[in-house]
Amino acid sequence: MIASTASTGKGPSHIGEAGHPRAQVDPLTALRTPGDPPWDVYLTGTVFLDIVFTGLDSAPVRGTESWARGMGSSPGGVANMATALARLGLRTSLAAAFGDDHYGEYCWDALETGEGIDLAPSRTVPGWHSPVTVSMAYEGERTMVSHGHEPPPEEPAPDCPPRARAAIASLTPGKRAPWIAQAARKGARIFGDVGWDDTGVWDLAGLADLEHCEAFLPNAEEAMRYTGTGCPRQAAHALTDYVPVAVVTLGAEGAYAVDRRTGETAEVPAIAVEALDPTGAGDVFVAGFVTGTLAGWPLADRLAFAGLTAALSVQEFGGSLSAPGWSEIGAWWRRVQSVDGQDPAALERYGFLAGLVPEAAARPWPLRRAVPTIGFGRSA
Repeated sequence: MIASTASTGKGPSHIGEAGHPRAQVDPLTALRTPGDPPWDVYLTGTVFLDIVFTGLDSAPVRGTESWARGMGSSPGGVANMATALARLGLRTSLAAAFGDDHYGEYCWDALETGEGIDLAPSRTVPGWHSPVTVSMAYEGERTMVSHGHEPPPEEPAPDCPPRARAAIASLTPGKRAPWIAQAARKGARIFGDVGWDDTGVWDLAGLADLEHCEAFLPNAEEAMRYTGTGCPRQAAHALTDYVPVAVVTLGAEGAYAVDRRTGETAEVPAIAVEALDPTGAGDVFVAGFVTGTLAGWPLADRLAFAGLTAALSVQEFGGSLSAPGWSEIGAWWRRVQSVDGQDPAALERYGFLAGLVPEAAARPWPLRRAVPTIGFGRSA
C-alpha cells in the first residue's frame, strides 16, 4: 500500500482557491478529431444543495447542541459526478431540473460558471424548491437528512440526450430509462452504477438497461447480492456474463475489475489516507474510471486512477467540493515521491501519472478548495 500524507480537514482553515487557477489538463487531447461528439460525458439526475458539517467529535446527541468545526455548501446529488468529471478535464453535459429559489440559482451558477459544465439540457422549474441535504461527518462516517418537494414531471431526463462519447447511468431495478438506449444508439459508451435494492429482490434481470452498458460499477455488497456469490472477485467474474467490464469496489481493500473482451483482470489496493468525509467518493471513483477508459488506458491504470481520485476526495469535506482536479493529483504525486521509505513497487503502479500531471503548477500540500458558505461572493 502506498503511503500518503493527509489533511485533517478540521477547523476554519478551509479557504477558497482564489488566486490559484486550476491547472488545465485534457486527458483526451491526443484522441480528439474534428468529427468528435461535442461532449465527452453526458449524465442526468437530481441536483441537491448539500450543506456539510464536519469536525464533529461524535454523533449528535438528542437534546444537546453540537458545534461543527467546519462547514461547506455545494451542489450535490448528480452534481458530485458532473463536477468530478469536469475537474478531470472531460467536457461534461448535465441534464437536471433546478428550483427557481436562491439555492437553485447558486447551484446553477456553481456548475455552469464555476466548473464549466454544459447545462443546455437542464431547466429551471418555476415554483419548485431545490432539494436540500444536510450531512454531518464524524468518525469517518456520515449522517444525512434530506428534504425535497415532489419532483416535476419527467424530471430531469430530456427527450433526446446530446451526442457524447460516454454517458453515466444510475440503473433502477425494474425500470428502464429510455434515454439510455437513445444515448447508446448515438454511439455513447454507457457506464452503469446502481444503488441499494430496497425491494430486496437483487435480480440482475431487473436491471434491464444493463444490456446497453459497457461497464458496471457496483460495490462489493451489491455485486455479491446480485450474483449470489460469497466473494466480490467471484461476483465481478459472474457479472461479465451481463456486461463486458465489471468493476467492484472493495472499500478499504481497493477495487477489482474484469474485462471479458480482453481477458484482463486487475486489482489495486486502496491508498492509505485519513478520511474526513466519504460523501461523493463513489461518484469520484466512477469519474476517474470513465476518464481512464475514454483515454484508452490499460485496465489496471484506470482502476488505480479511480482509486486515487476517490482517496483524495475523502480528505476534504463535501461531495462536489472535494472532487480533485489535476492540481491536487499533481501535488499528491510529487509529495508521495518525496516520502522517505516509499515502496518502489507502489510508486511504479502510479508511474503513468508522470506524463499527465502539470509540472508547472507546483503547489503546497495539503491543498484547500472548500468554501464555507453560500453567502460569500467570488472575491472571498
